Amino acid sequence: MQQPTSHTPPAASPSGIIAALGSFLLWGVLPLYWKQLDNIPSFEILCHRIVWSAVFTALVLVLAGRFHEVREALASRRTIALLLISSVLVSANWGLYIWSVNHAHVVEASMGYYINPLVNVLLGMVFFKDKLRRLQWVAVGFAITGVLVMVVDFGRLPWIALGLAFSFGFYGLVRKVVAVLPVPGLFLETLLLSLPAGAYILWQEMHGVGGLVTGGGLQITLLVCAGVVTSIPLLLFTFGARRLPLPTLGIAQYLSPTCMFLLGVFVFHEPFGATKLVTFACIWTGVAVYVTDGLIEHRKITQVRSAE
Repeated sequence: MQQPTSHTPPAASPSGIIAALGSFLLWGVLPLYWKQLDNIPSFEILCHRIVWSAVFTALVLVLAGRFHEVREALASRRTIALLLISSVLVSANWGLYIWSVNHAHVVEASMGYYINPLVNVLLGMVFFKDKLRRLQWVAVGFAITGVLVMVVDFGRLPWIALGLAFSFGFYGLVRKVVAVLPVPGLFLETLLLSLPAGAYILWQEMHGVGGLVTGGGLQITLLVCAGVVTSIPLLLFTFGARRLPLPTLGIAQYLSPTCMFLLGVFVFHEPFGATKLVTFACIWTGVAVYVTDGLIEHRKITQVRSAE
């Protein structure tokens, strides 16, 4: 998923709402897509996702006449270095996500995206010296409590959820300081990793074990279209984010993990016992507090601006 932007348009437009909801819905149902490829190693699927995302975003940029943005970004060594870091982080996030889906951990993966906004708040406090408001502390406290419940009862950290939340949190942290728009940024990130990813795919195919040579037409299509299902939600999000107030985006982003959670429990029939129920209850409470705080703060800012 993409980090919500920090601007605040004057009002929500219908097209913006449709685009944003479409992006979060598509991100939320992606497990259905990756499940169709669960006979292929997760790392190989990741490599295809990287390579075909680079191809598809390059095509989008060329058709939109925006390839000059790529050349401008490549003129800065600092930008290239930061994008290399962000590419490693996002690929780690993608890889863990694909692995979790295809190894029956969709529910725990959804937990990661529920707590990701709270992780972003903590990272902002640590790296940008942001001060947490009282309700934000309460929200973070509920999330930590939920994690501790799993640790005490299961004797382990929910490492999939934490891995997804923190890898995406650090990814957002790096992208926040890189002056590159989302689509050219995604192209450069995937381009930087396309050489090793493409080499791995080629090696697999040459040895007769790759997904393209062993699969039928449907499997080949799904692998090639991995770039499309990665990029389309981002394009919709970028369109919607420019036309929606930040609080609307902040609430809509929870559609994705909610879809994942429902798929995990009711479609994939993953176990969901009392411990996970208590854990999610704590996290959902934290999310509700976090969203409430955002709405209160937005209302205060709006009132101040109206009074000026």
